[in-house]
Amino acid sequence: MQASNMALALVLLAATASGRSVAEEAPKPSIVPIRAMTGHVEVLHGDPKAAGPFVLRIRELPGGVIAPHRHPVDEHITVVQGTLYFGVGEKFDRAATQKLVAGGYAFIPKGTTMFGYTPEAAILQVHGIGPFRIQWRAGKEVARPAAHARRRRRGRRVPFPQGRARRDAARRRSHSAGLRFGRLRRLRHRR
Repeated sequence: MQASNMALALVLLAATASGRSVAEEAPKPSIVPIRAMTGHVEVLHGDPKAAGPFVLRIRELPGGVIAPHRHPVDEHITVVQGTLYFGVGEKFDRAATQKLVAGGYAFIPKGTTMFGYTPEAAILQVHGIGPFRIQWRAGKEVARPAAHARRRRRGRRVPFPQGRARRDAARRRSHSAGLRFGRLRRLRHRR
């Protein structure tokens, strides 16, 4: 009995002498309430690019299309807000999707091709064990989540793997911004 107490005391003494306590080595709790998202993707826990557990929140826009893709790891998807129509298969097919409302859950094994769309804005929570990569059906691999921001440069076509609806929305925003800031004024002066 005294020998085991002595061994425990030596372990605690060695841990505190090295500058670390036994409690510091355990993971710290993380509590993240639901709040308004500022970006398309928020990392709540871990690093999706590194080996280990991660949790992401992804904001999908109204009319958003999630192109067919797969991941090399198992993926757990929970609908936090809104509605997601989700399907499994090599080709995008709205008829093959199932409706997931807030609180709905889907488990997708690694290597399974999936797709979906959101008729209204939705927030999804994705968790799994990294490294998390996206392999688009076209064969391109992306290390960051699918909903990353894309910038449109004047005169360049920018591919939108999420679908034509998002591309068209970006074009409308770009066109209306151009009319408000300069083009409309120049047209009025020419008359």
